[in-house]
Amino acid sequence: MGRLHGVTVTLFERVQDGVDDFNRPVYVEDPVEVENVLIGEPSTQDIIDTLNLTGKQLAYTLAIPKGDVNDWTNRTVEFFGERFRTIGKPTQGIEGLIPLEWNKKVKVERYE
Repeated sequence: MGRLHGVTVTLFERVQDGVDDFNRPVYVEDPVEVENVLIGEPSTQDIIDTLNLTGKQLAYTLAIPKGDVNDWTNRTVEFFGERFRTIGKPTQGIEGLIPLEWNKKVKVERYE
């Protein structure tokens, strides 16, 4: 049996790039490659629950590798040649109590 391994996804981090004429922050999105991310298909119940709670259409659930320090809250991500938007904050388990290489998960919706 082969070793379980995820794919590389592009996470777009928001970085302040100045201020506008009203002194409000202006942001740009800088791409960051994150390796070993698992991409899973959500259950029908997860899709319905997410739609009912947030009004957003859940497309995939991403498993984030242990040790990742990126901010995944309400961010744009890209994989499979498409863009997605994370839904809310990731959930996280206790790293030492989870036997595999991933301890966070985040839901994503399609992003046009």
